[in-house]
Amino acid sequence: MTDNLALWQAVEKTPPAHTKPITGKSYQGTSPNPHYLVHKATETFGPCGIGWGFTIEDERVEEGAGGERLHVARVKVWYEWNGKRGEVEHIGGTQFSGTRKNGTPFTDEDAPKKSVTDALIKALSMIGFAGDIFMGRYDDSKYVAELREEARQESPSAPMVGRNAAGAGAPPQPKPAPAANLSELGEEYRQQMEKQATKNALGIWMSDNTEPMKLRLGEKEASAIRTLAAARYRDLPDGTQEAAE
Repeated sequence: MTDNLALWQAVEKTPPAHTKPITGKSYQGTSPNPHYLVHKATETFGPCGIGWGFTIEDERVEEGAGGERLHVARVKVWYEWNGKRGEVEHIGGTQFSGTRKNGTPFTDEDAPKKSVTDALIKALSMIGFAGDIFMGRYDDSKYVAELREEARQESPSAPMVGRNAAGAGAPPQPKPAPAANLSELGEEYRQQMEKQATKNALGIWMSDNTEPMKLRLGEKEASAIRTLAAARYRDLPDGTQEAAE
């Protein structure tokens, strides 16, 4: 009997270190790191272009409300699985031009790339990649904590360092993670926090992200970022201007 969920179950788990918080949207959530999914697809099917790949079927710019323009891309993902070829299509979209909240007009030259990436992620999700995120399991703090613990147990132990019998110097220490030994995901949060240019902006950002940080990073790392934010808050001007680009 064919196990129709075999592929899905092989690729659905997403390590917390390869996720990032959704920003710039009216909603909160978690997004998988796009290049992690490329790596996972390569691990599962083989090198891109041989065991799997994608084509841009079409792309266009659509007019939106208030003079805004949206770039839309339709992407087809193909792959080989158990001797059979599969294909999945999906659509991604990114705002190409419009007006920021402060009234400044903008054009995003990277919009086409972002639309293709968005469509690629969505197409891969249809066959199970990052299925735990898209099925809402990342909203469960216990589930995320279990994934974090699995990743910790699978990581090789750090080697002992010191002087050898001949008195030679110890091997070079690995470069520490920036800013209070933050993880890769924690560093992304820190960088987002430091883009907030006013007390008002930073306060809003902390209100929106305190609970997501605790969920995805754990209390110790989230507390470290809150401490950094508190120190930054004291030096910021008042105001309602947007975060720095």
